[in-house]
Amino acid sequence: MSSPHIAILDDEPEIRQVLAHALQDAGFQTSTYGRAAEFEAALKRMTPDVCLVDLGLPDRDGLALVHRLALESGATIIIISGRAQVQDRVTGLELGADDYIIKPFDPAEVVARIRARLRKPAPAPEARAARASFNGWTAEFDRYVLIDADAQEIPFSHAEGEVLRLFLESPKRLISRAQMLDALGGAAGDSFDRAMDVRISRLRTKLNEDPRNPRLIKTIYGAGYIFLGDVQWG
Repeated sequence: MSSPHIAILDDEPEIRQVLAHALQDAGFQTSTYGRAAEFEAALKRMTPDVCLVDLGLPDRDGLALVHRLALESGATIIIISGRAQVQDRVTGLELGADDYIIKPFDPAEVVARIRARLRKPAPAPEARAARASFNGWTAEFDRYVLIDADAQEIPFSHAEGEVLRLFLESPKRLISRAQMLDALGGAAGDSFDRAMDVRISRLRTKLNEDPRNPRLIKTIYGAGYIFLGDVQWG
């Protein structure tokens, strides 16, 4: 089995070099890009497992690129940015990033974050269905869309899809934050908790949930979440 492929997009050559060397030493394949245009052209020829994306790009708004990647690719998306404000981190996560690392960084931390995201082996294709129906909705994980009762399609990101699948595979069972961390990977702490809050909030919005009294994704304060839908796979 080939090692995971990490695509690095950053306009600073030194940072690209540091990241590429650290990741290659850790056993990953890498490709590096200094501009969004060449990165997007490369995506038409290859599918990386993880995209490391800087927000301060010379030819494209980094957040807009992250949002498009979240909707259209199956890759894990990690932002690496000098923007350290809380709102920048929140916006990045809301737009579909899986993690957010602030510059300056320790390359070992980047390697650890990527390993945490990839540490769970993917189930065999025949063991993981691509479609699930629940309470008038259909989720198609191969196309990253939700379909409502009127056949309207609502796209969801790879990160949102990970959380939705976790709920749909364990309906009517309490899922704790610790279980979410174990299933989805990531670094424990406020960053992971905030990322989960953002993804769940966005899923509730897409499912037309009342945020004050959601019917499907219930918060059990101090314990975790329960998905109350009736789920049928296939």
